[in-house]
Amino acid sequence: MKSFNELGLSGQVVEAIRQMGFETPTPIQEQAIPVLLQGNTDLVGLAQTGTGKTAAFGLPLIELIDEKNRTTQALILAPTRELSVQITNDLENFSKAVKDLNIVTVYGGASISDQIRKVKKGAQIIVATPGRLIDLIERKVVSLGTIKYVVLDEADEMLNMGFKDAIDEILSGTPDEKNVWLFSATMPREVREISKNYMSNPKEITMGENSQGNENIDHQYIVVDERDKYMALKRMVDYSTDIFGVIFCRTKIDTQRVAESLMKDGYNADALHGDLTQMQRDRVMKSFKNKTLQLLVATDVAARGIDVSNITHVIHMNMPDEMEYYTHRSGRTARAGKKGISLAIVSKKELGKISQIERTLKRRFTKALIPTGDEVCQRKLMELTHKMRNVEVNEEEIDSFLPEVYHELRDLSKEDIIKRFASIEFNRFLAYYRDARDLNKSDRSRSFAGDDRGRDGADAYTTGDRVFINIGRMDGLEKGDLLGLICDYGDIDKSKIGKIDLKGAYSFFELEKDITQKVFQGFEGVEVRGRKVRLEMTGDRREKEGGSERSGGFERKKSYGGGDSKKPRSYGGGGEKRERSYGGGEKKDRPYGGGGGRSGGGERERKKRW
Repeated sequence: MKSFNELGLSGQVVEAIRQMGFETPTPIQEQAIPVLLQGNTDLVGLAQTGTGKTAAFGLPLIELIDEKNRTTQALILAPTRELSVQITNDLENFSKAVKDLNIVTVYGGASISDQIRKVKKGAQIIVATPGRLIDLIERKVVSLGTIKYVVLDEADEMLNMGFKDAIDEILSGTPDEKNVWLFSATMPREVREISKNYMSNPKEITMGENSQGNENIDHQYIVVDERDKYMALKRMVDYSTDIFGVIFCRTKIDTQRVAESLMKDGYNADALHGDLTQMQRDRVMKSFKNKTLQLLVATDVAARGIDVSNITHVIHMNMPDEMEYYTHRSGRTARAGKKGISLAIVSKKELGKISQIERTLKRRFTKALIPTGDEVCQRKLMELTHKMRNVEVNEEEIDSFLPEVYHELRDLSKEDIIKRFASIEFNRFLAYYRDARDLNKSDRSRSFAGDDRGRDGADAYTTGDRVFINIGRMDGLEKGDLLGLICDYGDIDKSKIGKIDLKGAYSFFELEKDITQKVFQGFEGVEVRGRKVRLEMTGDRREKEGGSERSGGFERKKSYGGGDSKKPRSYGGGGEKRERSYGGGEKKDRPYGGGGGRSGGGERERKKRW
């Protein structure tokens, strides 16, 4: 392995990073820095989070920027406010003893007037989130005409968050002769398109196979009933020594609920999701970075760009639908060469996702066992004993207080004192875990190759109902949003819901048979984005839109909307038979999205809106 001196960096920069405690470059730094120092090369760097990408592009950038030129020479785009601030702090630390550079961070949720004032002072490097940068460009505060270097950090995350149009607008406004440096953990098609459209013969550096995970992460999973997930989470947290972790949930509602439950149960936890104000978000992140907060419960989007050192555990309360999300989640731990654990708490219907991720990462997950109540109590007792044995005693200051302590304990033996001291903490866990049941479930149907019986949880709902709903991505919904709607309006637990198949103008989801009627009734009168929600039974759960087994559409055979049960009826109005098509050319008596103005065959319309 080379040293920083051998990479072509100036002595001042090498000394600056040495004083920061960095002695040898990481693999991505060793490969990228000599290339970028040439100042005339486009580069694509593929590496997992926590591998030192900021220094890989930041150190060459400091060397290349002309400190006497006060125009904006470099632009760094990042997906979140937290990552933007982290990049700026690193660049300032790298450069403060080398060059007098004005590095300005701009992001949404903060005063735009303050950011405008800083930019106008002459920002040689701007670190920005795409949305706020577009605002400043439109206000003619930021000029792209002098840009020589553009860095896209965490490019895949920016695209996952919907910034593609903003990135296109920004890059198309920069000079043709600029250099583009793109860093990403994964290389999906959208990232490849950016490379093709805005880069010229880029040098590509890949640390490990594309999408291969960090080797320092220990991927584990436990199998529980859906209703036992929170109880299993508590046991794993209680059993883990000095845990400092991020807990991922699928929806904002789940995130808030889990965080509030943990706080109520005495854990040092808080939530991070999109409904928080910037001030609340800053408070939570400050507490987490300072480690006054032990557990951060977050959604995927809210946790983008979190760069906190020494995270020991990433815990997945729900498995994400996209592989990239799992990669970014687990990448919060095992940073800077340290070890970490990524723990998935899964029900049997989620085992297929574990197999899918194994195939992609080419890494075997380890099945962990949820400790019994006795095992948790024993672990906690030994932790307390270890702390007592190794506590530092301030002999000089405690001596004056000890006579009263000795007097109070004078009739107790050494064994009695130890028992009572240990019981101060131990009794709480003993009371909670007394007669605790075993939460572990078997996963015998799962195989490393990805047994079809577990894929996407399909086998859990072979006797369930598959339901059509006339809303989808065009209504601004993601899977988590639709899951939340079904749970809220159906007044059911998410464990009753199977696979969700989200489309453009419509979607499908699976339900356990015994709650289907309840969900249909709960959606009566509901509107989403001004569109009345309509539910229909699809009959055969294997039937595909566009007509796989029965070309075109299907004839609905069930209704929960009222009327004569012998007639084929469509939920959402009327009692007449209707034939529908979802992509085929078959006859339909009413246009898609139409139907009766009143739900349930003429009942009074409710004023529910989403």
